[in-house]
Order: sequence, then structure tokens, then C-alpha cells
Amino acid sequence: MATVDVTVMGAGAFGLSVAFACAEKGARVRLIEKRHVGAGASGGIVGALAPHTPENWNDKKAFQFDSLVLAEAFWRRVQQASGLSPGYGRTGRLQPIADARAMDLAQARAARAKDLWQGRASWRVTPAAAFPDWAPHSPTGYLIHDTLTARLHPAHACAALAGALQALGAEITDSGPTQGLVLWATGYEGLRALSEELGRPVGNGVKGQAILLAHDMRHQPQLFADTLHFVPHADGTLAIGSTSEREFDTADSTDAKLDDLLTRAITALPQLANAPILQRWAGVRPRARSRAPMLGHYPGRAGQFIANGGFKIGFGMAPKVAQVMADLMLDGKDTVPDAFRVAASL
Repeated sequence: MATVDVTVMGAGAFGLSVAFACAEKGARVRLIEKRHVGAGASGGIVGALAPHTPENWNDKKAFQFDSLVLAEAFWRRVQQASGLSPGYGRTGRLQPIADARAMDLAQARAARAKDLWQGRASWRVTPAAAFPDWAPHSPTGYLIHDTLTARLHPAHACAALAGALQALGAEITDSGPTQGLVLWATGYEGLRALSEELGRPVGNGVKGQAILLAHDMRHQPQLFADTLHFVPHADGTLAIGSTSEREFDTADSTDAKLDDLLTRAITALPQLANAPILQRWAGVRPRARSRAPMLGHYPGRAGQFIANGGFKIGFGMAPKVAQVMADLMLDGKDTVPDAFRVAASL
């Protein structure tokens, strides 16, 4: 590719998705990733695309809701273009209800979801007995069951996005010049570099560890129990994650914290006790100072942009981030929520 319209730096969830959206709009795209596609936290194993609670509505929750609604069509196009499955499925999620106060809160949220989720999904209270082979213990005997939560396999999704980009004529390389408009989607390392450049903290990295088991529950909803995500993947594996570590020595090593996570997971779901371990994974997720994604113009650099800070919600936000950033970069249409603007993290 001799010349390009858009150069994307970083092949994680945001970089790949924005590059794909730009290529779909007809832009000539070069994606530069110095390591490999999905090398950071985006190349993980968990992939819980879970919504915020339907209450205290704000721009962040509305943006995420829109993205989760867009996701099915977005990932279908990725799969059709690449011939590779991202493992996407809107399978829903179950959460135990601990006591009477939690029950009242769950029922109030169910009522709010009818309005806020616009009839596109539901949040309801259901008997745990409705899921006899899968539900975690619930002291009340009831669960929250939402139908908005979806799953994908992050590493597979990165590979599918890369394949879709190449099918659309984009170039993926580990080096080369930046040409045209430039998007920086370089994860926690990019947040650290921007902090140094601006002389003040704008974000950092939070390490997470997760584990992948051979336990086929592919047709069951996700679970959220004891602050852990249990994600049954379409390939018959089960991902469980994750830890949150602000202090760490190495980005990709696993340790006793993951052993503790597995112990907690088995306590919540004793049927996992003999499930074979397929993979132990660790990576560092980018967390902007505002805790919201950081989207928009790069300070002081004309024609350059940032998409970063998708802490824990990167793939869930990716379809909407891709749409908004492609519109901003290629058409000058700015619909970035104020809470997501780069200035909000400065």
C-alpha cells in the first residue's frame, strides 16, 4: 500500500475496531503493531460484555448500552469479512441475590430496565431452580437474569478483526511510517507515555489474571458471583476472571493470586473442581484517570487522535467506539460524550 488515509497505532480492541470501521467507510488503512495482534490485554480469554446496572443513567451507561446493541451486527460483519469467528453470542448473565435488600434493589432495577433498555433486553428476577445445572448458590433462591450481556473470545475476536481488515485491503505491519490521520490506541503503555508527555498522570495499567478451563457450558448464560466472571465460550471452554492489581512486577506472569481466584471459583461452583486447566493468562488493562474511555483529538497534534482506556469494558465499548471515532476522523462528525473526551482525563 503506497499511501494511506489512516494510520492506526496499536492492534488491541480499540485500534482494530476503529481501523475496521474506517476501512468499511472506504479509507485506506495501515495498522502498526510492534509486537503482534492482540499482544496486550485485548488478546485475553475472558470476554464478558456486561452492561452497567440500569439505574442512575448517564452518558457512559447510554454509550455502553448503544454499543452492546450494535455488537451483534458489528461482529457479524467482522466474521463475514474474515471468515473467522470472534466467538460472539448474546447469551445473557446470571447473578445471585444475597438478601432481602438485594432483592428489593434487583426488582427496582428490573423496572428501570424496561424503560432504559428500550425493550431491547430485560433485567429480571428468576428462580435459581430455572438453571439447575449451572446457577451459583443464591441465599434467597433467586437470581438476576439479564439478556443484554454477551460474550466473545478476546483473542479470537482480535484475529477475526485482523482478518477482516486484510480482506478489506488494509495493511497490518510491525513498523513503517505514519501517514494521513493517525490514531493512537496503544493501551496502558500509551497512557504512561501520554502522562510523561503532558507532565501529569492521565492513566495507568491494572493487571488482571484469568484462567481457562475445559468445562463445556456453551449454551448457558454467563455468571457473576463473588465478583468473578464465569464466561462459557462457544468453543466449549470456560473462562474465569479476573484479578485487579495496580502493583505488579511483570505484565504477563501468573502467580498465587490466580490460584486464589480458582479456589473462589470452585467454592462458588463446586462442579468445576475437576475441570482441566487449559490456560493461565495475565495482562495489563489500560485505565484512564477518569475511568471512562479516552476518545478524541490528541492534545497539540493536528490530525492525530486517541482511543484508549477501555478498562474492563474495551470489547463491550468497541463497536460504538469504532463508529464514533471513524465518524470523527473521516467526516469531522463529533459525537464523543463529554465524559469520554481526552480533556476529561487531563
